[in-house]
Amino acid sequence: MPEISTSTPLTAFMNLPKAAEYLGVSPNTLYVWRHRRQGPPSFRMGHRVMYRISALNKWVNEQEQADSRSNQALNPLRQKPQRRVKRDSGQ
Repeated sequence: MPEISTSTPLTAFMNLPKAAEYLGVSPNTLYVWRHRRQGPPSFRMGHRVMYRISALNKWVNEQEQADSRSNQALNPLRQKPQRRVKRDSGQ
């Protein structure tokens, strides 16, 4: 039986359904993200929406780093408590 290599993808691009599967989201979610310009960067190749695998990986990494549960530097529980500023009531 031939060995399947998982280290190098066969192509540098994925169409929208394959990219959605790769990210673990529905194709509809990826369509909505694209429409709202919220998701990973995409482009048209002919009539198809395509995603660069390297861009998908970079986007996932950025999402992970922006999340306080994954990035301890952003954890609000590690921040010093802020002092409240007393405001003059003006009366």
